[in-house]
Order: sequence, then structure tokens, then C-alpha cells
Amino acid sequence: MALPEGLHDALVAAYEVPPRAYHSMTHIASLLQLFDEVAAGAGWHQPREVHLAILFHDAVYDARRDDNEARSADLAAASIVHWLPDAGIDVPRVVELIRLTAAHGRHTASDFGQDAAGDDTRRFLDCDMAILGADADTFDAYDRGIASEYRHVPRWLYALNRRRFLKGLLARERIFLDDGFHARFDAAARHNLRRAITVKR
Repeated sequence: MALPEGLHDALVAAYEVPPRAYHSMTHIASLLQLFDEVAAGAGWHQPREVHLAILFHDAVYDARRDDNEARSADLAAASIVHWLPDAGIDVPRVVELIRLTAAHGRHTASDFGQDAAGDDTRRFLDCDMAILGADADTFDAYDRGIASEYRHVPRWLYALNRRRFLKGLLARERIFLDDGFHARFDAAARHNLRRAITVKR
């Protein structure tokens, strides 16, 4: 969907603060490509809401805080009310989707209904996790980017927590919630995770 120029400019500015190695507009562009691929295939039940959730889900990002998703959701709600007041956007749905990204790696496919809304949720969350199943060079750049964003954390502690998170993902029966994403990305994601776990950080 086309955005008002002021909203687009505000989003770009938000993603530049603070400077980011991974959670940047480049990350958003990658998700929008996946969004278009889903739109051309299985389709979206609420495409405008999912599109806006993608745009805003990392708009507020500070690796020192644990409320980025909630703050991003609040920013999305305020921005939609300000810039798109008459567009008929389901604002609570956008907020819900963004807030769900706080629990990546803990959701299961059955957490969401077996309906069109549930399909949207699973595919939206999988778009954000698809980097795990990228080619090796792209995954490694992502892994370095995350490390850079957490450079304020002592290296030994970062390595411990990062390895714990990656092992947790690898131990899951399903990394991806949607069947299509599972078929497309699972094998590559598990290969990347095994490599990352063995890397000395």
C-alpha cells in the first residue's frame, strides 16, 4: 500500500535511530519481498494490516531495552491514527501482530487459529524469521549484525546467551509456523543454526 510521504519519511528516520547493523530498512525491504511473494501465492487475509506491521515492527529498537516491540506497536497505532485516519485500518490487529514478535522462538503453529487470520499471523511471524533459512553468506551477515547491535554486552555473556537462543531454536520441532515457510526454509535454517552454534564468538 502507498504511504503518505510524511509517514514514509518518519519511518525511514525511525529506522536510522540508533544506527543499526541488522534491524534497519534493509531488513524491512527483505520482509516486504517475502510479503509480495505470499501475496502472489497463498495471499493475505488482511494485507494492509500485515504490511503496516512489517513496516513498524522494529521502528523502535534499542538493544538495551526489552520493550521495543510494545513501543513499536504504540508508535504504529499513533502513526496510523495520525496519517491514515480514514483508511479503515484495523489498528488493534496491527498492534497485535507487532507485539507477537516479542516472543519469537516460543510460538507454535497451533497457538493461532486454523483460519485466515491465523494464517496471516503464522506467515507474518515467519517472514521475520526467514533470515534463519537464508543462504550462508546472508545468514552470517545477519549473525554479525546482531552481535554488533549487542556490542555493549560483555562478549562472553553475549556468546552464552546467543548460543542458548540458537540452540533453543534448533531444538524446536518446527522453527517455522506456516507449512509453506517450513518446507522452504527449515532445512537451511537448521544448517545455519548448527554452524552458528559451533562458531567461537
